[in-house]
Amino acid sequence: MPKYSPSLSSIKNLASQTLWYGVPTIVSRFLSYGLNLLGFRLFDAVNTSDLTQIYAVIPFLNILFTYGLETSFFRFAQHKEKQTLYNTLTVSILISTVLLTALLFIFKNQITGFIELNDHPEYVTWMIWIIFFDTLSVLPFAKLRQEGRPKKYAFVKVANILINILFVCFFLFFSKQWYQKEPDNPLLFFYSPHTGVGYFILANLFASALTLVFLFKELASFRFVFNKRLWKEVIMYSYPLIIVGLGGMINEMLSRLVYRKVLDIDPVIEKRELGIFGANFKLAVLITIFIQVFRLGAEPFFFSQSGKEDARKTYARVLKFFVIACCMMFLVVALFLDVWKLLITSGFKEYGEGIHIVPILAMASVFLGIYYNLSVWYKLTNRTMYGAYITIAGAVITVLLNIWWIPIWGYTGAAWATFFCYAFMMMVSYTQGQKYYKIPYPWKKLTAYLVLTVLLFLLHHAVVSVTPGFAWLHHAIALIFITAFFVFILKIEKKEFQRLPVIGKYI
Repeated sequence: MPKYSPSLSSIKNLASQTLWYGVPTIVSRFLSYGLNLLGFRLFDAVNTSDLTQIYAVIPFLNILFTYGLETSFFRFAQHKEKQTLYNTLTVSILISTVLLTALLFIFKNQITGFIELNDHPEYVTWMIWIIFFDTLSVLPFAKLRQEGRPKKYAFVKVANILINILFVCFFLFFSKQWYQKEPDNPLLFFYSPHTGVGYFILANLFASALTLVFLFKELASFRFVFNKRLWKEVIMYSYPLIIVGLGGMINEMLSRLVYRKVLDIDPVIEKRELGIFGANFKLAVLITIFIQVFRLGAEPFFFSQSGKEDARKTYARVLKFFVIACCMMFLVVALFLDVWKLLITSGFKEYGEGIHIVPILAMASVFLGIYYNLSVWYKLTNRTMYGAYITIAGAVITVLLNIWWIPIWGYTGAAWATFFCYAFMMMVSYTQGQKYYKIPYPWKKLTAYLVLTVLLFLLHHAVVSVTPGFAWLHHAIALIFITAFFVFILKIEKKEFQRLPVIGKYI
């Protein structure tokens, strides 16, 4: 029987957790992506820009409404009585959610004007209710993860997106056809052809509300018991995470949120460009999904490993395998751009105009994923304010570069702003982390892997540029490059892979 070091055994546990939580996330994200593709097929870029605006605002509000309580729940569940912690945090989030929702409705007109949706104020109303229901499901989902109940987690997550899809199909196909036949039917009081892409938002609302029904058992386990001292301790830990979260959303979403505000061109052209930008942003989906899946398993894993003797070696190995996986996915995305392009241009060819920004955004996503790995140092040492400082600095860079570059280069400038922001945050987090919580990351080797990945992309891009029209050749070279990279990594990391469970015996 092969013997595994404790750190590799821990990585096996992380892989298992990532798989359990990852499969439903991957399935739901790809179903959600299919839903986005349906939107791109049915509506042009001008119309889908409204969705881009709404879904650029939602993550900001999610951060405010949850104020770091999910991460805090995992952190404090290690040494506090879990039910008391769950009760206290649930009381907190219930009260704050009601108050913040009321506040959003009070200032609904101002929000509608700011995101330039005066033609569809109902979109903002539905958005607020989505935030309300999604916030109430955060701690029940965290409870499932912390208790190691991935099957129910998977069921609820997949059910959510399936319900979303069913409602979208009901509104955009069944109801539409029914309305065309019987426009005066009183049973169609809910349907209006003017709602258009808004039915994607309304379907999301219904799915979010029904998610709480599936989480009824977790919600019912809550008791209205509030430990004020514990709550203050949690808030002291979590409030910097609000800054971290908001800064992260600024870095990720600001370019789409302010795109039309920093341009001074025809409003219709602005909306068209924003729709194209939003569509191509989603083509980095493979890497983004992997990062989100990884975080679901990694966050509770990192905290659970913190007390072990070999924890730092484990974190270093996790990052190495993470970077290798991200490099492989970047090559799959970047070397087959023409294939990915087909996904968003089946209905309207205009979406393909922004395909060149996908590799930029994909590598930016790799940097972001590395940053999430590196951020373990300030979470474990209770220096969450340092994370806030790094994120604020990244947000400042994002704001300045978007204001500077969008008027010059449009969405290409916005993509490069995202790239440099995440590169900055990654490097600063590494240097600061080594001061306060030194982890033996193999940074020279990881840098070499990233550089090699970019060189392979640039070489492939050069071949495509000088041999237009030979798609078969481009695809063949892409497969050769990806295979060569994999063989190279396998040779360099042979001993590491041999020590891994399951796959080690095949290497």
